[in-house]
Amino acid sequence: MTNKIYCATQEGLDSKVIEVEATFCRGLPTFNITGLVSSSIRESQHRVSSSLANLGIDLPPLKLNINLSPSDIPKNGSHFDLPIALLIVASKESLLLEDWFAFGELGLDGSIKNIPLIYPMLLDIAICKPNAKVILPASAKELYIKIPNLQMSFANNLIEALESIRGNNRLINENKDFDFKYIDICNQRFYYNDDFDANFIDVKNQDRAIYAALISACGFHNILFEGSPGCGKSMIAKRMQYILPPLSLNEMIESVKLQALNEQVLQYKPKRSFRSPHQSASKASILGSASQFKVNPGEIALAHNGMIFFDELPYFKRDILESLREPLENNQLAISRVHSKIIYDTSFLFVAAMNPCPCGNLLSTTKECRCKDSEIRSYQNHLSEPFLDRIDLYVQMQEQTQIQHNKKLYNISFDSKNMQDIVFKVFKRQIERNQLDSNGKVIFNGKLSETDVEKYCILDNSCKNLLEQAKMRFNLSYRGEQKIKKVARTIADIYECDEIQKEHVLEALSYRKI
Repeated sequence: MTNKIYCATQEGLDSKVIEVEATFCRGLPTFNITGLVSSSIRESQHRVSSSLANLGIDLPPLKLNINLSPSDIPKNGSHFDLPIALLIVASKESLLLEDWFAFGELGLDGSIKNIPLIYPMLLDIAICKPNAKVILPASAKELYIKIPNLQMSFANNLIEALESIRGNNRLINENKDFDFKYIDICNQRFYYNDDFDANFIDVKNQDRAIYAALISACGFHNILFEGSPGCGKSMIAKRMQYILPPLSLNEMIESVKLQALNEQVLQYKPKRSFRSPHQSASKASILGSASQFKVNPGEIALAHNGMIFFDELPYFKRDILESLREPLENNQLAISRVHSKIIYDTSFLFVAAMNPCPCGNLLSTTKECRCKDSEIRSYQNHLSEPFLDRIDLYVQMQEQTQIQHNKKLYNISFDSKNMQDIVFKVFKRQIERNQLDSNGKVIFNGKLSETDVEKYCILDNSCKNLLEQAKMRFNLSYRGEQKIKKVARTIADIYECDEIQKEHVLEALSYRKI
């Protein structure tokens, strides 16, 4: 009789469910493991044999074949010890294991040990196989108990794991939900945090820049702030993280999985990730790296579903900025190596800030610019046209001394709580328009594909004529034309308009870098 249990292996950023099969057949007593396995799995036969012997469990004098299916996927990790051992004992006792997952390395005395690789795989199983029954090492109970959507049984040794299979141990499924604030949209919960460590109310006399930041947060539109030192570029950028749209349960799990792969502190938070790498960061740290058995997500992968902020943008290395063109356009980045090809999801909000020149005083009316013309050209030419074409919103900020005080430009209260409420309303409108991918995840206005733009960003004849005139006058690229439509869609959503109107297109054009 062939018996089977489930485990998983890490393939790039994702986990693949592996079916572990076992059968005894006539022949000389041997222990074979097949299925494109690594040396760490081949060594399992010695650990499993010793564990069973020390627990007084004898192997029958038959040929034992263990197969890890599908056989065309490379498999790695000592966590296959436990499912292999359980299969051997269950086959002797005629126990069926088809409903179970098992993870754990076996000690020679039969104890079950935890390895760090298990955690990110469990998070994937929580998404793709909700309510799965899983046997896990008891030594890591405090870590695993926080994972939702799983029925877990914890064991210190192989004997306790067998008791779970026999139904003698209670399954733990306590964390069906998180104790976070949430909003309910279309019968789905989206979690958020309304504790604002930094509030937009602290930013004075920069209404246009703050309003652009609101548009950016609502639709995940890439934005670039340019202005003199001290005008508030970084203040606005760092406050944007607190007003981003709420998170679904699966998005929170994805965020924790990336933390686990990057060996960071694991924490569930109802807040989108925020990354802010320094301009001296290496290309590998920004884009990520991969080897045959290990994946190291970079900053743009860790910012997936969240926000990444590049301060002093022109001081980042040119090859890094040019490498960002693919993830900014396609929301994915493929890293190809000899032994592996990894695809990172990079659907993030890109926010950047820069000075107008090396000394920063080019736009100032009170300070003199000390830069030579060649230095200014070299500084500004560090950003290529193809890169700038991927920026949805360009905001040139003024010094505080140039702004007329007490002149309100928008009929919106620019405090973080009110801005968060507006972002949530726009978020709800995007869901109600059915802007969802195949997995039910929200597609923000700024991340719409060309087909989706034609579907959701419909312009009437007057708006089409206006956009056509702007296209001819300012020599807009096709990408720039699409981005104007997306921004106009978000502006219309802010004012709760179902149709894009002429003033929305004009405002979207005003944020385009010409």
